[in-house]
Amino acid sequence: MHRYRSHTCGALRESNIGETVRLSGWVHRVRDHGGVLFIDLRDHYGLTQCVVDPDSPAFALAEKLRSEFVVKMDGKVRRRPEGTDNDDLPTGKIEIYVTEIEVLGPAGDLPLPVFGDQEYPEDIRLKYRFLDLRREKLHQNIMTRVEIIKSMRRRMEGQGFFEFNTPILTASSPEGARDFLVPSRIHPGKFYALPQAPQQYKQLLMMSGFDRYFQIAPCFRDEDPRADRLPGEFYQLDVEMSFVTQEDVFAAMEPVITGVFEEFAKGKPVSKDWRRIPFAEALRKYGSDKPDLRNPIEMQDVSEHFRGSGFKVFARMLEDPKNQVWAIPAKGGGSRAFCDRMNSWAQGEGQAGLGYIFFAQEKGPEEGSVRESIMKALHEHGEHDIAKWMELQDLVVGKGPVANNLGVGRTTVLRHNLGLEAGDAVFFVAGDPDKFWKFSGLARNKVGEELNLTDKERFELAWIVDFPMYEYNEDDKKVDFSHNPFSMPQGGLDALKGQDPLTIKAFQYDITCNGYEIASGGIRNHVPEAMVKAFEIAGYGEQEVVDRFGGMYRAFQYGAPPHGGMAAGVDRIVMLLCGTNNLREISLFPMNQQAMDLLMGAPSDATTKQLRELHVKVNLPQK
Repeated sequence: MHRYRSHTCGALRESNIGETVRLSGWVHRVRDHGGVLFIDLRDHYGLTQCVVDPDSPAFALAEKLRSEFVVKMDGKVRRRPEGTDNDDLPTGKIEIYVTEIEVLGPAGDLPLPVFGDQEYPEDIRLKYRFLDLRREKLHQNIMTRVEIIKSMRRRMEGQGFFEFNTPILTASSPEGARDFLVPSRIHPGKFYALPQAPQQYKQLLMMSGFDRYFQIAPCFRDEDPRADRLPGEFYQLDVEMSFVTQEDVFAAMEPVITGVFEEFAKGKPVSKDWRRIPFAEALRKYGSDKPDLRNPIEMQDVSEHFRGSGFKVFARMLEDPKNQVWAIPAKGGGSRAFCDRMNSWAQGEGQAGLGYIFFAQEKGPEEGSVRESIMKALHEHGEHDIAKWMELQDLVVGKGPVANNLGVGRTTVLRHNLGLEAGDAVFFVAGDPDKFWKFSGLARNKVGEELNLTDKERFELAWIVDFPMYEYNEDDKKVDFSHNPFSMPQGGLDALKGQDPLTIKAFQYDITCNGYEIASGGIRNHVPEAMVKAFEIAGYGEQEVVDRFGGMYRAFQYGAPPHGGMAAGVDRIVMLLCGTNNLREISLFPMNQQAMDLLMGAPSDATTKQLRELHVKVNLPQK
C-alpha cells in the first residue's frame, strides 16, 4: 500500500465496501457521539467520514485530534447505518472504521475557522490565506477559475488560435495607467516596465506573419485601488487577428465568451444574440458605458415637455442649449415614500435632489372636474389623439411638486409617452449631460434594485461600439486618447486630417455583462502616417512616437497587415460566474486595498546592497 494513501477523500463508494484503505488529509471536524468519534477527513478531492470507537487501537490518539491536523488513517470501508446517509456528499453512503492513525502535521490554534463559510476580517483572511483557501467555497471558486481558463484555451484553439507567450520585462508604454518600473542593474539609471498589457507585442506578432494569437496574459498596472480590479496585477484573455474587420473579431469571440458563460452559468440563461449598442446610446439610455441590461429601465430625453413650462427650475435650465432633462421611468415606484427615499439617496450622493412625479388613480367627487381640466389642457396642446385616449381610460393623475408646476396636460402627455400607469413614477435628472450621465446611471441602477426590476438570474452580454477616439482632458487642458491609442479611427487618415478630433469615432469596442466591462478591443491603426497623426493630435511629436514605439513604428514600414483584437478580463469573468462581487474571492493570493500582500509582506524594504547594485537611492517623502 502507498505510504500515504490508497484513495483520495472523495473517491470511495459503495463498491469499495469491505476494502482496507488508507486515506490522508486534514481533520475537517471532530464530533463526539456518546464516546464514538466521527472524524470528517478532507483533502482537495472531497470528504470522507471516519469512525473511531473505544475498541479501536487508534482511539487514544483520535481523542487528541483537532481541526486541521494532517493525518493518515487506515481502516475498513463499511456501509453507513440506515438513515445516516449524506446525499450531499459523493462518499455519503460509506464510512471508514479506523484502526490506525498517524499524525503527519499537527496544527496549532487557528486564527480563523476553516469549517463553514462565515465572514471573517479581511486582513486576517489575507495574512493566513493558506488557511482561507482551505475553506470550501473559496477552494471551489479557485477550481472553477482553473476550469474556466481551461475552457477558454480549448475554445480559442477550436477557433484556430495559437497560444504565444510575450515578454514580462519590457518598455514603458502609455496604456492609460502608471507602469511598474524595474531598475536595470546592467544598465545603470535605466528601467524596464512590467507590461500593462501585451499590446505592442501581440501587434508585432501580426507583423511577423503569425495570424491568430491568444494568451492568458498577466498584466501589471500601478493604479489606485478599484472595486472591480485587483491592485497591481490581473489576468486577461489576450487576442489578436490578422486580415480582419470588426465584424470578424465579433464573429470569432462571441461563441467563445458565450460558450464559457453557458458552461459555467449553473443553469442561468445566457444571452445568445448580443446587442450592439453605440457608446453615445449607452450613455443616453443607461447612463453607463457598461450597462446592466438585466435592468429593463431605459432613460429618455424629455426636455421638450419642460421647455417653456411652469416648472421654472427646468425651464430656465433649458434656456442653455447644451442642457437636457432625462427621465428615469420607475414601474411600480408610485408612492411618495419611495420617491422621497430616492430623493434622500440622491442627496447622499452629493446631488441637490432628484425630481419626481408619481401617478395615482383619481377617485371621488373631484374626478369629473379633474378629467375635464386634463382634456381641455390636452386639446390646447394639440394632443387630440391622447385626449380621445383619455376618454377611454381610468383617470390617472401626477402627484408631487414637479407635476403641480408642470400642469395636468404636460404631465399626462409625459406619462403617456413614457408608458406609465397608476402606481408608477418617473424621476428626472437635469443639466449638462456630460456632467450628469454617470449619476443618472447610478439612479437607474438604484431604481432597478429597489423595485426588484433587475433580473439577477441571468447573464446579459452585449457589445458597446463606436467609442470616441479622443476626449478633452480637463486637468491638462488638452485633447487625449479616450480608449486605446493604437486603434484605427473611423474614416482613417482623412478623418484625422479633416475632422474635429472630438467628433471622431474609433473602431473600438467593449464587451459588457451585468454592469461590468469584461473585455475591450479594437481594430488597429496599422498605417504609419495615420499612427503619427493620431498621436500628434494627442500631443506627441513624430520623434516621440518613434522613440517610444520604435519597434512597432518600424514594423509598419515593412508590410503591415490590417489587424485587430481584444482582451477579456479573466478575473471579472470568473467573479461573475462564481456569483460574487469581490475579486478576492476568486484569486489565489490577492493584495489588500492598500496594494499590500499581507501573507508575504510585500512591498518590503530593499537592502542597502540591493539598492547599491541597482544604482538606486531612495528619496522618501517628508512626513
